[in-house]
Amino acid sequence: MDKMEDYIEIAGEKFKSRLFIGTARYPNVQVMLNAIEASGAEIVTVAIRRIKPQTETENILELLSKKWKLLPNTAGCFTAKEAVITARLAREILGTNWIKLEVIGDEETLYPDVEQLVQAAKELVNEGFVVLPYCNDDPVVCKKLEKIGCAAVMPLGAPIGSGMGILNPYNIRIIKQNSKVPIIVDAGVGTASDVCIAMELGCDGVLVNTAIAQAKDPVKMAKAIKLAVEAGRFAYFAGRIPKKLFATPSTTMGDKIEIS
Repeated sequence: MDKMEDYIEIAGEKFKSRLFIGTARYPNVQVMLNAIEASGAEIVTVAIRRIKPQTETENILELLSKKWKLLPNTAGCFTAKEAVITARLAREILGTNWIKLEVIGDEETLYPDVEQLVQAAKELVNEGFVVLPYCNDDPVVCKKLEKIGCAAVMPLGAPIGSGMGILNPYNIRIIKQNSKVPIIVDAGVGTASDVCIAMELGCDGVLVNTAIAQAKDPVKMAKAIKLAVEAGRFAYFAGRIPKKLFATPSTTMGDKIEIS
């Protein structure tokens, strides 16, 4: 793999960076901007339901849109109806038909409501949206979302903001092997090594927010995660050695010098 020729393609658009970055929970706006810059990301997510008209938020969105592609999300929606209305609002405000679809089913775990998510995805795809749904790490659900027409699928690695990493790498691997659209791990990673694992599993990208925004040094963590994406991608194509129960000597035992 030549890094210069490697890119992720979603709905006909190509991006060199496979890192998607969130804009919530940073200590302040300047730290957020510095972290996004350090991450090398080209796409940033913004929560539409947190946008307040005629406030500083609008200025931040304008500032972000000059340098990065905005991916509005439907965070905070608990029904398909809420999510669809929020997506339409995002299209009107930001002038984009891209949407990161979130329909939450439980306030404590923040796990997706699969029934409502699939319903919302169908409606939005039919309305011409480029839909990137946040979903469970369930191969069946991911395949259903792909068949509906979602441009990419975003299974969770662990609950949102938990920092527990990739809890079920086997499911993530199955999802990737069965998919014909990009698979982007969304939620749960806590540090660079978690991101590297996701990429080593063959994922096409990762979306990170809390792990960067709530780090002791968000800018340094953003840089670390950027490098982890690259390292994991290279490792995936390099091909790891198989795991074995017993040791295999790196130096052969033949032709060794005899010592009596």
